[in-house]
Amino acid sequence: MALAIFDLDNTLIAGDSDHAWGEFLIEKSLVDRDYFKKTNDQFYQDYLDGKLDIHNYIEFAIEPLTRFSDELLAELQQEFMQHHIEPIMLPKAAELLDKHRKKGDYLLIITATNHFVTAPIAKLLEVDDLIATNPEKVDGRYTGKIAGVPSYQEGKVVRLNEWLQENNMSLEGSVFYSDSHNDIPLLEQVERAVAVDPDEALEEFAKKKGWEVISLRD
Repeated sequence: MALAIFDLDNTLIAGDSDHAWGEFLIEKSLVDRDYFKKTNDQFYQDYLDGKLDIHNYIEFAIEPLTRFSDELLAELQQEFMQHHIEPIMLPKAAELLDKHRKKGDYLLIITATNHFVTAPIAKLLEVDDLIATNPEKVDGRYTGKIAGVPSYQEGKVVRLNEWLQENNMSLEGSVFYSDSHNDIPLLEQVERAVAVDPDEALEEFAKKKGWEVISLRD
């Protein structure tokens, strides 16, 4: 069984779920509008520039989770999915996933975005498993801290290697699809690297490496 690995944001969906979650919290007046928007936008720009402090960002992004009950969070999750995620689903991404599914490949999403935001998306996309940055929970409540290694840049390699060992799987025949230069460390680990609607830095790198470049949007 070959491993088909997918980045999520701006790869399988036409947007960034992490940034969109922040926008959603602003719309719902659940955070300070001016401060949260300015900070959320700056973190996103840092990500695009490849200089994001992932620990600071994740703690910023998951802090609001500490304020609400699981029941309210579930309601917010459902509303977020309906109004912010379902509209940016990509038919060609669904076709790509189905192509690998029919081949008997194991479908794995690996994303820097936190597990709370991405778990419902992975479920909707019907993948086999998800590696995401894990928010810490103590006694059933989010603490606002990160549990373990964030799955970002080299952290994706660390988390994937842990996952491979835990699941007795290998990278033989593996493929990884991503849009971002932040994923170059992992793209260099798989047998087949595919740049999907890549940012400028990844597109340039992919061409030098002779990697395939595709679009799931046109």
